[in-house]
Amino acid sequence: MLCLLLRVLCTLVFHILRCLLAIHMGKYLLHRALQSSHSLKIIHFLVKTQPSTIRRSGDRVLWDIVLHHGQLRAPSQPKTTLPKITLDPWLQQAARLMQILHPVLESKTFSFSRPAQRHPRFHQGVFQQGHSLLQTRQPNLRPRRHSLQNAYCRKPLTAPLPPAVLLLCPTALMLWKVGAIQVTRWTRFLSTSSPAPALSVPQAAKPAKPFGYGYPILQPGYQNVGLSSGVQTSNPAYSGFQQFAQQYPGMNQLSSSLSGLSLQHSSQQPESLRPVNLTQDRNILPVTPVLAPVPNLSSDLRKLNCNPDSFRCTLTNIPQTQALLNKAKLPLGLLLHPFRDLTQLPVITSSTIVRCRSCRTYINPFVSFIDQRRWKCNLCYRVNDVPEEFMYNPLTRSYGEPHKRPEVQNSTVEFIASSDYMLRPPQPAVYLFVLDVSHNALEAGYLTIVCQSLLENLDKLPGDSRTRIGFITFDSTVHFYNLQEGLSQPQMLIVSDIDDIFLPTPDSLLVNLHESKELIKDLLNALPNMFTYTRETHSALGPALQAAFKLMSPTGGRVSVFQTQLPSLGAGLLQSREDPNQRSSTKVVQHLGPATDFYKKLALDCSGQQTAVDLFLLSSQYSDLASLACMSKYSAGCIYYYPSFHHTHNPSQAEKLQKDLKRYLTRKIGFEAVMRIRCTKGLSIHTFHGNFFVRSTDLLSLANINPDAGFAVQMSIEENLTDTSLVCFQTALLYTSSKGERRIRVHTLCLPVVSSLADVYAGVDVQAAICLLANMAVDRSISSSLSDARDALVNAVVDSLSAYSQTSSTSQQSALIAPTSLKLFPLYVLALLKQKAFRTGTSTRLDDRVFAMCQMKCQPLVHLMKIIHPNLYRIDKLTDEGAIHINDRIVPQPPLQKLSAEKLTREGAFLMDAGSIIYIWIGKSCENNFLKDVLGYPNYASLPQKLTHLPELDTLSSERTRSFLSWLRDNRPLCPVLHVVKDESPAKTDFFQHLVEDRTEAAFSYYEFLLHVQQQICK
Repeated sequence: MLCLLLRVLCTLVFHILRCLLAIHMGKYLLHRALQSSHSLKIIHFLVKTQPSTIRRSGDRVLWDIVLHHGQLRAPSQPKTTLPKITLDPWLQQAARLMQILHPVLESKTFSFSRPAQRHPRFHQGVFQQGHSLLQTRQPNLRPRRHSLQNAYCRKPLTAPLPPAVLLLCPTALMLWKVGAIQVTRWTRFLSTSSPAPALSVPQAAKPAKPFGYGYPILQPGYQNVGLSSGVQTSNPAYSGFQQFAQQYPGMNQLSSSLSGLSLQHSSQQPESLRPVNLTQDRNILPVTPVLAPVPNLSSDLRKLNCNPDSFRCTLTNIPQTQALLNKAKLPLGLLLHPFRDLTQLPVITSSTIVRCRSCRTYINPFVSFIDQRRWKCNLCYRVNDVPEEFMYNPLTRSYGEPHKRPEVQNSTVEFIASSDYMLRPPQPAVYLFVLDVSHNALEAGYLTIVCQSLLENLDKLPGDSRTRIGFITFDSTVHFYNLQEGLSQPQMLIVSDIDDIFLPTPDSLLVNLHESKELIKDLLNALPNMFTYTRETHSALGPALQAAFKLMSPTGGRVSVFQTQLPSLGAGLLQSREDPNQRSSTKVVQHLGPATDFYKKLALDCSGQQTAVDLFLLSSQYSDLASLACMSKYSAGCIYYYPSFHHTHNPSQAEKLQKDLKRYLTRKIGFEAVMRIRCTKGLSIHTFHGNFFVRSTDLLSLANINPDAGFAVQMSIEENLTDTSLVCFQTALLYTSSKGERRIRVHTLCLPVVSSLADVYAGVDVQAAICLLANMAVDRSISSSLSDARDALVNAVVDSLSAYSQTSSTSQQSALIAPTSLKLFPLYVLALLKQKAFRTGTSTRLDDRVFAMCQMKCQPLVHLMKIIHPNLYRIDKLTDEGAIHINDRIVPQPPLQKLSAEKLTREGAFLMDAGSIIYIWIGKSCENNFLKDVLGYPNYASLPQKLTHLPELDTLSSERTRSFLSWLRDNRPLCPVLHVVKDESPAKTDFFQHLVEDRTEAAFSYYEFLLHVQQQICK
């Protein structure tokens, strides 16, 4: 009898140990298998094609693997879009059973032998549901005996088993199946299915373990990550510089996060997809400025994402395939402002900059840590090792928490680069000024303003003790200036042989700013009067640029060229190509491209020597800007244009030049820069827009980089993105600061991938799309014709709205319907067609048109949108309602008005912000109180025709108006000129040309344009 009892006891212990071994081995093998995307794809295929076979599988032990950790995929496994299946009632019951069992199995007091005593909930609820479940699917099974096929033993085990082991058998693989398909599937189902019966719970359930718990080498601090305090940005929706520590989510958190990635399964239609009848709804313009759409990401990823002012995409939902993108008829591209001024920027000094070994991506908030020692790249998915130095966090002064490093907590960071990122020692800041001193230049009077601005800002030039400076002047000859330390006064050296230009004294023409400061000041004081009586009318700009290139080649730097007329002597001379009689032509607009390749070749040579050329064109006559602009386009320079410049006859332009120079001379600058844009595998870049030289398919050479430069990129989808739910873009700007430091500024943007056309339309960033189309239209105008570019812009509206109408389910077939996300698209395109760059039938000087095109190519989005579609406000009744507070200053926020004359009233005053110009239109019957309190004139009749300033009056209305005006002018790359326009003034023509919703002699009104688009769609 004793032997029999011992034998039964041993048999029982043996079976229990085998079950435990199978469970723990299964956990380990599943973790290993899920690290391989190939294995996961095989599971997905089997689940999709052979669900019944999987259900009948005998390997049930994996059920506890899913339940034990509360997670359904490994941390290293990217989220994938998986096949949909319909859950039958049995799987629904299994999922509810999993929800009840989860806290029980997580408890440390769980026992295989006495579940009823320790867990009444287990005994009262789970066992009854499990038993009924077994009888539903396998009615021949007895509740206390079950045949369990062990994964590591070919012989079946038959023995009396307790209820916990019994429940492991029939539902294990079924629940694994539900989880393997997609976390969001069963989570969403649980929230909609009928709830499980209410059961008494004697103790609180233990919270789910964090994501990544399954890796044994993780430290305790890696599992419970809190939010660290950090710097808040001005826009709470885009706290790109916030010190945010990733908290690895449990099953519930992860499921709820991922469930927001798709809009097509949502029970409520998002606001961005609400259909709008454009021909009936005339008030589509919001009363507040249009903000960038927020990507449909989880809250954690949204907080970590890049600020849209630095980096944004035309589509915040990326289509899975190129075919889906083609079906949507929308442009895919990026708008970048990589070097913009930032109030908060994490600067990281480290001897090791962590990058992917395969694609060279910089570590960022969207990588995944497999464990403490390994991380997976979010662009190419390669697993990389974490360097030892990266284990230390300099902010918290702790070790073993690489996920808390600032590189992983901020989507915009700047690294101090090591010598590995240098081809030569960092260059000093070198500035060379090339000044036109011909008779035409002296008449314009710009030289006095330039020299005075240099004197005022000489000590504010970016640089260090090595900063160097030089000057060249030219008319029909080229003049150099020896400013070598030790001279009593500057020496002027003239080279008259412009056909073979040379440097008379190469070593003393670029001098140290601090060592020769007194000589430099003497020269700047003398220059305006040195050529007062000149009669030289010719301009040898080309030879002067050749001399500047020879002088700057050894070091590189910035060349600032001031030109007032058409170059007429030496290399690069130009002839007038403009016919004034064709300025209003509605046919072909000619001469938008350069007349010679001299300036382009020179710019490419300068770019190779790390020299950028900035052009200031101050001309009252045609100067062929289409040719001259090449010197800046291909050397990463800037273009400034001041039409009809004269220091006395046009004082507003003189003031604008002075303010622009102050910004230009003192703003931050980067030298010998390169910028590379990387993106997730499957996406490709095929066209760049901006001022640069393309060195390779994804590398831009930027001899100089400044905070006011913007870029655009066109993209395509080369490979299907069906294996990922997120894509990332990263731009890295490597440059030398004015202090001689080699730095790398990195921006990373993360966006979701969608598979439905509705989701694509829901994520349209209409402002980014219109700016990208503007860049594309400029290229089409130059390579083909202006009419082709205009047709392409109209077709962009027709195609996108036509594609949407074919997919929408609206019953209004005869109406022009657009989703809310695209409701402003026709208005913006019409505004673009009426801009100087693309308009026809209205008198437009050729240089004005070319400069407008240059602005389209190099302005950041936030400034370009004001040029395309100005903002109109009524300002005669400003109040503090809705005002914002900035630096102890109250700034009123009046509502936006439609750009139409119907919104203007003769009893009011209206301000229009058109980017480079700000108009204040005064109605004929405007209240005298406003005129007196704001403008300082008693009535309308006493207002002068030309007024460019607002007086500082001690009145509440004046204070509000000036505060609002100064707020609009802040942080502009170009200082806007103020024009106060009377209702009956001849200057009102320019103001009314910006009212893009009204009809002109050569262009549609907004309503007529909508009818034209509708007619094209119905063809």
